[in-house]
Amino acid sequence: MLLAFSGGDVRAAEAPLIDAGQGHALMQKAAHGLFGVALGLLREAGRGTYGATAVVLAGSGNNGADALYAGERLLRRGVAATAVLTSERVHAPALQAFLAAGGRSVLLDDAGAPGLAAHAASADLLVDGILGTGATGGLRGAGAAFVQAFNDTAGPRGRRSTLVVACDLPSGIGVDSGLVEGPVLQADATVTFGAAKPGLLIGDGAVAAGELNVVDIGLDLSSFTPAARNLLGADAAALLRPPGAHDHKYSRGVLGVAAGSDRYPGAAVLAVGAALATGVGMVRYLGPTAVAALIHERTPEAVASTGSIDDARSQAWVVGPGAVDDDDQRRRAVAAMASGLPVVVDAGALAEVPDRVGAQVILTPHAGELRDLLAARGLDVGRPAIEADPARFALRAAELTGATVLLKGFTTVVAAPSGTLFVQADATPWLATAGAGDTLSGIIGALAATLAEDEGAARRVGVAEEDLWVAVAAAGALIHGRAGQRAAQRGPVVVSGLPAEIGAVVAGLIDERRLPDTGPRRTRGGDAVNRTDS
Repeated sequence: MLLAFSGGDVRAAEAPLIDAGQGHALMQKAAHGLFGVALGLLREAGRGTYGATAVVLAGSGNNGADALYAGERLLRRGVAATAVLTSERVHAPALQAFLAAGGRSVLLDDAGAPGLAAHAASADLLVDGILGTGATGGLRGAGAAFVQAFNDTAGPRGRRSTLVVACDLPSGIGVDSGLVEGPVLQADATVTFGAAKPGLLIGDGAVAAGELNVVDIGLDLSSFTPAARNLLGADAAALLRPPGAHDHKYSRGVLGVAAGSDRYPGAAVLAVGAALATGVGMVRYLGPTAVAALIHERTPEAVASTGSIDDARSQAWVVGPGAVDDDDQRRRAVAAMASGLPVVVDAGALAEVPDRVGAQVILTPHAGELRDLLAARGLDVGRPAIEADPARFALRAAELTGATVLLKGFTTVVAAPSGTLFVQADATPWLATAGAGDTLSGIIGALAATLAEDEGAARRVGVAEEDLWVAVAAAGALIHGRAGQRAAQRGPVVVSGLPAEIGAVVAGLIDERRLPDTGPRRTRGGDAVNRTDS
């Protein structure tokens, strides 16, 4: 599991080392990790070092020093480098080392920003060391002008020729929120020090960060509470329950699904198919007979009826996908949430959530649905604000309702009423398509059904008992995202075909669990640990 700590906590963990005179050693460790990732990017792009060119953006703080020391190492490998200083105040020893290695420097001002940005857009590599974890708000002044001019000249990531590496975090993102205010350099890779910061995992900050690498510089964060968590494959695998010799369909978990309607029958088909592919022992479907017939065409093993929640014995429920303008499905959703069982609540059932529920109720809104959920509880906030700061509003919704809240988006944010936050960025943008949310509900529902009576599940995944359901929802997001990635390898994702990919992902995770623990996955020559193990 990747743990992210607030910028303030990371600085507090650094303080004893700095007070003990180890500040320079910390900088050198950070610079070496930054250099290693930059070198790896150049090599992967087939550019090597001799004859390559680099621009180092150096601010007045420690991030600027880290970037300059990394630039010194690049110079000694044959890279021609220029330091663009965004402030007259600069870490003097780092600049001296950079210049002694053959680099040159220039002070950035408003008038010179366009020309220097054009120079950077023609370079092989740009190292962003303008702002660090102590900064607040977006870029200002000449730094903002440079970044805007670079973006206009070089074009977006993926189409520009210059590789961008961010030092600790892309300058201008909210270190704890991921909020982006003003221009920002979208990095091909971010190298962060000591621990991941939440803003690198959430929303627009995660988009700007690109590939995330965490460099261990020897900080002790054991006394601090993580601000966010990210499940890796081994964590999700710990929540999977492959059947044993004495299992039967009931012991493997029974999931009830009250989804679909005459207007949207396909949502129920997608949710049931995804649940079965995840490995649940049985699915009981409740809903219109026409929808049940459609389900049986695709998955004849599902058991269907038009009865009530009380009559359909299950370990967990999925309610709401496609359940529009159907009073029977509305009543079933209300009854499921009152049952005390784990319930995944999506789409049409979100409006039926009572004032307070338990953490075993997992709400899965998109930003527009979360806006309505919050408005019903007296909090008026627009969809753009939720999309810009998703963790804040998911946590607020969990606090107001008592539920676990999974907010869909490029990064999936999952908040527990305890304040625990998970963030998953496993999905491909190709999953932004109709029906994807229905499959996600089915996956989470299947996991909930298999774990509803598993007393060791929270311990296996390393969370408190009260936070089991936030981990389950995050694991569902991981499986869903990886299935989408597999499907996207062949082209645009067709959601009705996802069950095959879901089954393959689950099988792969189970195999992964059987392998011996080899520790964190290393990237870029062993200097950094990647955010995801996909």
